[in-house]
Amino acid sequence: GPALIILALQVIRRLTDYRITDRALFTLRSIVQVSMLVNVFLLFNELFKEFYTGNLHSSSARYLFFGLHGHHALVPWIWTAVAFNLIAMVLLVIPLSRSLKWLDLACVLAVVGIWIEKGMGIVVPGFVPTPLGEVVEYSPTLNETLICLGIWAFGFLCYTLFLRMAVPVLQGRVTQSNEADWIAHGHPHLGARLGAGTPSSQPSKG
Repeated sequence: GPALIILALQVIRRLTDYRITDRALFTLRSIVQVSMLVNVFLLFNELFKEFYTGNLHSSSARYLFFGLHGHHALVPWIWTAVAFNLIAMVLLVIPLSRSLKWLDLACVLAVVGIWIEKGMGIVVPGFVPTPLGEVVEYSPTLNETLICLGIWAFGFLCYTLFLRMAVPVLQGRVTQSNEADWIAHGHPHLGARLGAGTPSSQPSKG
């Protein structure tokens, strides 16, 4: 969450004239630091809990991290996630992440690493092996990948549209008194569609 906010704020700062201070970004960096430390700590706790006993209940964890009976489709996924999480945690802890370039890299690694860990690393291994002991491997199909990308793209589209409305309001360029003028002059296409619904465009009665 905070890592995505950092990336979004930097995009807003570079593409608009809305002022976002470095202090705000570094405050969010502190939150991401603690979050990544807790995330990695809980990950190692989970590994200890799964592999300490070594009974049949750890079969899913063994399949996920090391493969099981020659099946290891998820092993590259989880170790990629672990590597991304560890690199992001180290970058966030050391002073190097006070540079925005390295902070961006750490945030991207954190988002991708946690996304893989909580998706491919938690949901799928819960069904492997089956209650009958069978190992049925899974890998995302093309359709599933396209659906996932489409959901992300739709989310980014909605976020962009909301920013187009929110940034002028935050800057004070759009108020209730000049809303109609802003729609007409700043967004003529939007004004053509919504102009009929504004009070100024309604024909006077009487």
